[in-house]
Amino acid sequence: MAWPTAEVARMSGVTARTLRHYDEIGLLPPAWIGTNGHRYYEETHLLRLQQILVLRALGLGLPEIGEVLAEQVDEVEALRGHRRRLLAERDRLDTLAATVSRTIVELEQSGKDGRAMSGINRPENLFEGVRPSQYGENLREFPELADAVSRHGSTLSEERIEAGHRERTAQMIRLAELMVAGTPVGADAVVAEIEAQYQALTELREVSAEDFRAIGRSCVANERWRAAYEAIAPGLAAYQRDAIEAYATSRLDARG
Repeated sequence: MAWPTAEVARMSGVTARTLRHYDEIGLLPPAWIGTNGHRYYEETHLLRLQQILVLRALGLGLPEIGEVLAEQVDEVEALRGHRRRLLAERDRLDTLAATVSRTIVELEQSGKDGRAMSGINRPENLFEGVRPSQYGENLREFPELADAVSRHGSTLSEERIEAGHRERTAQMIRLAELMVAGTPVGADAVVAEIEAQYQALTELREVSAEDFRAIGRSCVANERWRAAYEAIAPGLAAYQRDAIEAYATSRLDARG
């Protein structure tokens, strides 16, 4: 049995554009291309796509995924290896969720006590579970940007990678503070946070207003992204999405 691109996209949640990109770079060629120009995939291709998505979720870039798949001989053994990595990642995320939950409690407590909202009893607690070697960017819906991030990361020292991960965690916490305080998404403080996120992306690759909006929507639509935001504060994923939408409308659309 074979499935067309549209059906594979529906089943997997991967866009048709991404499937075409995987074909273009030789990572996932279709079984055949019909006379109508449509790509068709068989069961072996669906299994390969599953492995690609698992490895992307574990933080591997497309070049690394190609190398892993090229070295595989036994599919069942490969899946066992992926399962071990996923279980390890689950444990890491559980630790990270506990870390950010503890941070929120401390931030809320500091506010009740009349201290600055940034007061943290033990700053080192912010980074428990945030191990740079395992902290992958989940950009599988944006393969070109994911590749740019992967290439950029390969040029950085461990110290700079760690600093970057810590800053992203701190960004999420700052945004959570603004949301809890009832700050509108169009307020200057929120715009400044989103501007920093946008500039960080454009340093790697051109990002259009629509691309940025799509990334914002993925904060809610992408299960793993949403879980990461919601672990920090309920409603944060939607707040991030809405803040990006407001920024794209007020700043990026105006640039033409």
